[in-house]
Amino acid sequence: MRRGLRLVPLALLLAVVIEIVVFVLVGHAIGFGWTILLVLAASVLGLLLLRREGMRAWRGFRSAAEAGAPPGRQVVDGLVGLGAGLLLAVPGLVSGVVGLLLVVPPVRRLAARGVRVATERRVSAMVAGDLFGPRRVRVRRGAPQPPTPPAADSRPPPATGPAIEGEIVDHRPN
Repeated sequence: MRRGLRLVPLALLLAVVIEIVVFVLVGHAIGFGWTILLVLAASVLGLLLLRREGMRAWRGFRSAAEAGAPPGRQVVDGLVGLGAGLLLAVPGLVSGVVGLLLVVPPVRRLAARGVRVATERRVSAMVAGDLFGPRRVRVRRGAPQPPTPPAADSRPPPATGPAIEGEIVDHRPN
C-alpha cells in the first residue's frame, strides 16, 4: 500500500469529527432546525451542480475530441466542477463551504491548475502531451557543461535568456 494512502482513513475520521463539531456549533448559534435546513439546501444545490457539471464536462470533452484538440483542460475543469458538486452534495457544512469555494472562478482555476500539475507529474510526458497539448520548455543556450557528480542538492542554475517554444518528443520504442 502506498504510504500516502495509509493516512486516508485517519483523514476521513478527522473530517467527520470536524463536520460534527461545526454542525453543533452552528446549531447552537442559529438553531438546529435552520442548520438542518442549511445542510439540506446545500445537498440539493450539490446534486443540481453535479448534474450540470457532468453534462458540461462531457460536452467540453466531446467538442475537444471532435476538433482534434487535447481534451485535458476540459477534463480537469470538469473534474473540479464535479468535485465541487460532490462536496456540496455530501451532508456537512465544512464540505459545503469547500464545494462552494470550488465554484468561485479564481479558486476553481487554481484547483484546476493543481490537478493538472499533479496529473502531469504522475503520467509520462507522452500522455501529458496527448492530454494537455505541447508544453513550453526553457532551453538555455551556451557551451556544453561537463557532467558533475551527483551531490545532495545539485540543482542546475535557473535558466536565463529567451524561451523557445517547442514540444518534447520521446522517440524511444515502447
